[in-house]
Amino acid sequence: MATSLSAAVRESVGASLAGVDAELARRYPGDPGTRQPVHTVYVPADVFAADTVRMWGEQALDLLDRCAPDAREFAAALGLSDELAAQVYERVRAKLRREPVEDLRIDFEDGYGSRPDAEEDAAAARAARLVCDAVAEGGAPPYVGIRVKCMEAGVRDRGIRTLDVFLTALMAAGGLPDGLVLTLPKVTFPQQVSAMVRLCEEFEKAHGLEPGRIGFEIQIETTQAILGPDGTATVARLIDAAEGRATGLHYGTFDYSAACGVSAAYQSMDHPVADHAKAVMQVAAAGTGVRLSDGSTNVLPVGGGEQVRDAWRLHYGLVRRSLARAYYQGWDMHPGQLPTRYAAVYAFYREGFVAAAERLAAYVARASSDVMDEPATARALSGYLLRGVECGAVDLSEVTAVAGVGHEGLLGLR
Repeated sequence: MATSLSAAVRESVGASLAGVDAELARRYPGDPGTRQPVHTVYVPADVFAADTVRMWGEQALDLLDRCAPDAREFAAALGLSDELAAQVYERVRAKLRREPVEDLRIDFEDGYGSRPDAEEDAAAARAARLVCDAVAEGGAPPYVGIRVKCMEAGVRDRGIRTLDVFLTALMAAGGLPDGLVLTLPKVTFPQQVSAMVRLCEEFEKAHGLEPGRIGFEIQIETTQAILGPDGTATVARLIDAAEGRATGLHYGTFDYSAACGVSAAYQSMDHPVADHAKAVMQVAAAGTGVRLSDGSTNVLPVGGGEQVRDAWRLHYGLVRRSLARAYYQGWDMHPGQLPTRYAAVYAFYREGFVAAAERLAAYVARASSDVMDEPATARALSGYLLRGVECGAVDLSEVTAVAGVGHEGLLGLR
């Protein structure tokens, strides 16, 4: 085939873009390919106990028994079709028995408050022992860790010490668990993230750990984390300051809303200020491998049956809204929110997995279809199907039967 550009020209262009290629690979490595939990459960450190996870599951099941003892009543409570409720209800109950919590955060920040140093030291060491025991006995959630106090001057030393006590106690008990997650709240400036990076580096050096072993989530709950004093978007700077250690961005519904002046009655995950903040987070995190998590609702399913069902409907709708906006994780603050968390997640995947699997099968086979999908869409389809399998909404055999692609094939496409 006749051409006009020489090999030397191509090589010159390649050489000129080598730095850009390296920068793209460093900053935008893509999805890590690991399981993402559908939620994070927050439990104050003084309340956390050896049986916390089991008790959350039992309390959630008790609430189901009281307020929606069968699929028909569950459907009526949430506005589901009887057909979908029949698919979802027993899966929810099985999940609550098998793995009620996917990600647990033992809270030493707002949920714990200010305590005497000796008391918080003891609580941090106790939390580490309980986590180690749960991991050894096979009863730990897939992901577990702590939220420490932030890097602001008034609480900085206390947060650093709690982090140190907790991690040191884990090492003394056998090492850091695979699913360890740390959360840094109320970040306002990249330098605070850099400080967290240094703490992780120094701990790794002190214990001979592989560099980069310890990662952390960044909570987005201050206005400065979204918009800097010069008017520029700042979330990407926070991710960059983490130097590859950031694993997630978690939206803090109530702190952020309050910082924007939203009155308490209107602070919600679906308020316009929340949507703006999360849209900025989403674009900043795209392609970086940093996962996103929505916040929580403070309307809890407690009290009489109708009050519980009202709170369930609200929570279910908010979770479905987040899922449609590609926020695949959120916070749960009460055992009674677990049934609707899993109901919303399972309904989201069960409603769409057949169509998604058919589209993926057509893409793989390059078959004619009423939708012409791009490689990026194939990545999104495989990611959607894998999330559905990983959380228990659909079985791998169901996906494979329609898509013609097994687990390894889905991972490759993602």
